[in-house]
Amino acid sequence: MLTTILFYVFATMLVGASIGVVLSRNPVHAALFLVLAFFESAALWLLLEAEFLGIVLVLVYVGAVMVLFLFVIMMLDVNVEEMRAGLTRYAPLGALVAGIMISEIAYVVWARHLGLNLAIEAPPLPEHYSNVHELGAVLYTDYMLPFQLAAVVLLIAIVAAIALTMRHRPGHKKQDVSAQVAVRRNDRLRIIKVDSENYP
Repeated sequence: MLTTILFYVFATMLVGASIGVVLSRNPVHAALFLVLAFFESAALWLLLEAEFLGIVLVLVYVGAVMVLFLFVIMMLDVNVEEMRAGLTRYAPLGALVAGIMISEIAYVVWARHLGLNLAIEAPPLPEHYSNVHELGAVLYTDYMLPFQLAAVVLLIAIVAAIALTMRHRPGHKKQDVSAQVAVRRNDRLRIIKVDSENYP
């Protein structure tokens, strides 16, 4: 009973946050609504006993992706009028996709109400079962090589993105460590002897 109540509370807040993302006039407010939507989604994953997915959603999307979004939004001069024009332009397509999703959810609810079994019932889990532990055990035993290959591919993608976006600007000052190490005292310091003067 408590799980059902929490589900409806989190789902209602998730729908409200999603509407706030779309209808918010301020881009920063829209990004903060998206952060709230991610938190509510993570809470729903925790209710489904998928702790790993909930934690990853918070750490990756809220902790990294949304910080990047907020940084870009604050650094760029976002034209709100163009965003509103784009919203009205793609509103029919968004309404079509939303209608399809609502109809699918309504069909599932209707089928469950009639007693139809649309999915295979999973067996109950043991008392001290941890999907994070099981996922880590499988990931670092059976799929160790694909996991390492995926990490290398992501590293190459990061380096390639930095190399493609890096531009050499004229007059740009950069640090030359070898020149700083090889500097001598006579190159940086000059002692000038000044005759002393007597003031009354």
